[in-house]
Amino acid sequence: MSGTAAAAGSASCRFAHYFVECGVDPDTGLEPDDALLYKYLSAFIWREGFQQSPIGRSFKSKVLVHYPESADRNPFNRDAVNMLCMPRGLSFRTRTDKLDPQFHSFAMSFDDGARSYGFVHTFYEEVTSAQIITAMQVLCQMHHVEHHSASSASSPSSSSSSASSPSTSSMDSLVSSLDESDAESLASACLGCAGSFDPARDTLYVSKALCLLTPLPFLQAAREFLSQLHQAVTSHTAPPLPLEGYIHNIIYEGPIVCQRPGPGELSLAEYPLGEAFSLLGVDNMVQLLTCALLETQVLLCSRDYQRLMTVAEGITTLLFPFQWQHIYLPIVSAPLHHLLDAPVPFLIGIQRRDGTQRSALHLPHEANLCFVDIDSGCVEAPEDLPVFPDQVDLIQELSEVLLRFGLPPRGGAAPAPTAAAAAASPRLSSLVLEDLMEDRRNGNLGGEELEVLERLQALARRCGGEKTSDGGKTLGHMLEKEEEEELKAAKLNIQLREVFAGRFTALFGRYEEFVIHSALDLDSWLSNREATFSFDKGSFLSVQPGTHLHFLSRFLETSMFSSFVDGKVISRWAEREPLQQLFDSRLETERLYDTDEEDSRNCRYRKCTTVFESAQLIECRLLKADHTAIHPHLLDMRIGQGRHHPGYFPKLQADVLAQGQNTNKKPASDIFTCCLVRQKYTFARKNLRQAKLLDLSPQAVTQTHREFVDGLLSECRLKAKRMLMERMGMESVELGRGEANITGLQENTLIHGLCYLLERTWGHGLQLKQVSELRVGLSEVFNSIVYLGSNGFDQGKFDVGTLLLRGSLLQDTRFIQTMAEGMSEVGQARAWIHLALEKKMLSQHLKELLANQELQIYKPHAFLLCEEEREQFLFHLLSLNTVDYLCFTHVFTSISIPYRVVITPMKKLSIAMATVDPWVCVSGELGDSGVRQIPKNTQEIFFQVCVHSACKNLGRLSMLQLGQENSGLLAKCLIDSVMVYNEVTGHTYKFPCGRWLGKGVGDDSLERVLIGQLVLPEGEEDAARWTGTPPEPASPSQSVRAVLGSLGSRTIHEDMREAANNLVKHFHKPEQERGNLTVLLCGEGSLVLSLEKFLLHGLKSNCLFQRNVFVWDFVEKAVVFMETADQMGDMHGSMLIKDPPCDLLCHYVNAINGTSRNIGKEGKFQLFVCLGVRDRLLSWWLPLLAECPLTARTYEDGALLRNRAAVHSLSRILHTLNEFTITLEAALVKGVDL
Repeated sequence: MSGTAAAAGSASCRFAHYFVECGVDPDTGLEPDDALLYKYLSAFIWREGFQQSPIGRSFKSKVLVHYPESADRNPFNRDAVNMLCMPRGLSFRTRTDKLDPQFHSFAMSFDDGARSYGFVHTFYEEVTSAQIITAMQVLCQMHHVEHHSASSASSPSSSSSSASSPSTSSMDSLVSSLDESDAESLASACLGCAGSFDPARDTLYVSKALCLLTPLPFLQAAREFLSQLHQAVTSHTAPPLPLEGYIHNIIYEGPIVCQRPGPGELSLAEYPLGEAFSLLGVDNMVQLLTCALLETQVLLCSRDYQRLMTVAEGITTLLFPFQWQHIYLPIVSAPLHHLLDAPVPFLIGIQRRDGTQRSALHLPHEANLCFVDIDSGCVEAPEDLPVFPDQVDLIQELSEVLLRFGLPPRGGAAPAPTAAAAAASPRLSSLVLEDLMEDRRNGNLGGEELEVLERLQALARRCGGEKTSDGGKTLGHMLEKEEEEELKAAKLNIQLREVFAGRFTALFGRYEEFVIHSALDLDSWLSNREATFSFDKGSFLSVQPGTHLHFLSRFLETSMFSSFVDGKVISRWAEREPLQQLFDSRLETERLYDTDEEDSRNCRYRKCTTVFESAQLIECRLLKADHTAIHPHLLDMRIGQGRHHPGYFPKLQADVLAQGQNTNKKPASDIFTCCLVRQKYTFARKNLRQAKLLDLSPQAVTQTHREFVDGLLSECRLKAKRMLMERMGMESVELGRGEANITGLQENTLIHGLCYLLERTWGHGLQLKQVSELRVGLSEVFNSIVYLGSNGFDQGKFDVGTLLLRGSLLQDTRFIQTMAEGMSEVGQARAWIHLALEKKMLSQHLKELLANQELQIYKPHAFLLCEEEREQFLFHLLSLNTVDYLCFTHVFTSISIPYRVVITPMKKLSIAMATVDPWVCVSGELGDSGVRQIPKNTQEIFFQVCVHSACKNLGRLSMLQLGQENSGLLAKCLIDSVMVYNEVTGHTYKFPCGRWLGKGVGDDSLERVLIGQLVLPEGEEDAARWTGTPPEPASPSQSVRAVLGSLGSRTIHEDMREAANNLVKHFHKPEQERGNLTVLLCGEGSLVLSLEKFLLHGLKSNCLFQRNVFVWDFVEKAVVFMETADQMGDMHGSMLIKDPPCDLLCHYVNAINGTSRNIGKEGKFQLFVCLGVRDRLLSWWLPLLAECPLTARTYEDGALLRNRAAVHSLSRILHTLNEFTITLEAALVKGVDL
């Protein structure tokens, strides 16, 4: 389990480090717990505040004693232990209140990842200090006067200020300031009122806590011991031994029953997972685990402290083989309120009073918060949480396990308490004197001491040997039932854990193949850790099922996975961490027994096969103990020392418990072996100093806030660097793949992390009380923009450029607010960040916000108030402008985007545009706009895809159809290019043409299919050399085609091979990395253009007026010649005419000529090539054209088409494309039914 493994590494081999007693200190008296007045939590947790009776208020507790004074490598943190033992401070009760004892546990984390566990038994003890009784009486009287006396205006205010104001001084001054007459008058006025206390008529009780601090979560043994110890105190009969004997035994000699998992088993975890699943249900537990795996902020809430600990430990236990790397505090008391403001992932639990509502709790980072109401079984997860892989099958398997143990999978109800969980456990057998007499270590006792023991043993047999319970069952039967319940809970625990361990084994069974070992030694790896990629994430994701990618892509970016991979890398030079060693051994076993390798690599869900085997191991270990610890025994002290007062915990003898007595025949190290070994080397992790989180000194709190600020800046630097490297393809080049592409999924994951970082940065230190006029829950970044826009700008302070920048900021904000209905506030904020990043305005927009935002709404420690760090933060974001992102266009596909189309004619013939009726159809990755008619005498059009259309956002634009109706006096024009502007993102797409559009000119085309490219806005040409995203090739212009025939044969061959190679590489990439296929087929340097070069080489021109020569003319003549020759029978190659490829060639050419579209000769040849490569016919058609007798009359002797070797080579190149499935865009094949 998380933390447990590391805990043992630093722990001594003792069962417990410390025994602690917390309660009221009679010497200092009562001190109000001013931390409970914290306004941040007052509405949610401490709702009653200081308006309730003093009996119900909380006061400061203190650590009274702890034994031993210190332990090796485990210093005692007095303030932290006191705060976690009594999170709500001292509680007072009277005889009319419930005085039932309570049990809870807690965990403390250390800097190296180790944990220490505390188990607390809280009970109520009668107050005997006259000073405290008097102070409580006075407080009750003053409280009554304050709320019921209206005759005097000054007296209530003074009493209120005296009783309610936070104070760190003792109540002695308050008691001494009242004389007897004042006290008597207050007593007479308060007599009989609710919440009053009169020592003459009532008894005052105060809470006291007994605690055991252990290195491992020995829940059952610690709970039973503390319960038995309390029973010994409250019993009317003195225990057989002084309490020091039992406490000494548990600290230095070990418990009665304790499990120690074997080397191949999962680590120790005694917290009942069945209870956690019963409280939340299977669905919610899987959702909560997903949140923990993705390192969201998890906030647990319950009225019961132990429920908080049960759910928190249950979740971290199920993370195996990974470990939680961030703030882990299952119980947070009021003094730790500042940690809820932490801009880092955390797993925190808070207690609340009855009747409080979720809406009363407001946190700065709710966009990525998982709120868990344990009592109501409700989990509020972030809105964009991905689904856990095979979640439906996993829930089904977990439900089957729960049903076998009689637990409902839906949960929502607390399980019935078992016998082991009851406060009054019947297992008093550990205290009976038979154990003392059977223990051979007491054989050296004699004389009066042994005689006393024998008499007590005989008395115990006569009085309690045949005692039965109320139901008629003997104590032995109750113990058997209790052990049966413990065994059942342990078996359920291990089976649930094995199911999750099996899922992680299936998900990461091949992770070792993708670990990158690039360093020669540990020192070099540690020095370059930030710049080193230790895991090939792209390759790992490429072999995963598509349904798993959303979750896995985000999980690979977490600290827990990074730490896991780092541990694997370090294992080359140091001993592996125990959890990783166990996981790797399980993977080896899985491969050894898994004979169906093909089935193991597919995405079929396989149930865990080790659930029953692991449960049998648990049962065997419980039924047969491999070691029995020594029993409590007499120490070097008199038996009668310290009188027994029922109900009062005695003052222990410090000299006896200060250190262990070396009287054991068997050393304690033989009882508990350290099964987990600390790594030989430790490396710097970017985690907070966990031990300092519980330090409440002002210096420590300031240092914690400083670490938060440094952590945010460091995270921004690393995230920006990672985004740049991934986008430019540096990681791929270093790994030898040679490609400069990043999958869209990985890019979306990185940008999602950037959004989360900005939310945490802007929300750090935000005083929610001061921004109540804003919409609570909205991301603080977008919230600031809305607030800024609603209050306007002071335009007198800025120049024109700044005003334009500000106008863009507000324009983007207003668009996001109105772009789509039903989008949440968090969704709007993240949409704004995506848009700003795509427009390369993110850093500028945020800088503008900081210049206008009222920073007084932030606390002094907020990140945005740290000027130097803030400027560095903006600089790192500015570096993202060096690459191109289409994150807004690709993610928010349902948003309706306005476009503007501008047709640019040749300047010398621009007047011709006034006589034609042009139309356009813009196509992109997500769809097309449909035909849009451009009015006469205009060269541009604005359009927005219909709201009811299936595609409102066209995505990245790739193709444009341009045509005209051939009407008017001069229905022809020479088009230079067409520009398309995205009015939201500012992207500009250029579609080069350079050809005529009209009948009687050029190739008689009335319609052109143009391929576009994303171009830089004006004034940014110099920035092109900085971009890591190369521009896509556009449509070849007329000037390019004019020189096709003059190219050398060697150049044509190279171009043809390059075009085919680009297509092959396109299909060998993962689907997410593939670019636009139409560009590779029809754009500049494409297959169509390369094949046109090949066929134009050596083509004779018989045109009288030197008109352009078109390849389609030759193809048409060749088909006519073939058909005529087939009919006449006068062709030498008549046998070829009857072959299917020849028939298909004629059929395709005739179908293209018969289309109703006026696409011209160039368009027809383009369609001919595209259809041929799609239907795997192009490699057969080329030899047919070469062998046609017409070729010898049409081409010169040195033409490539008349060179058999060149034709054969080209045919082989085209044949390599037949293994791929090519899908053409609808705009290319429109009007042709083939």
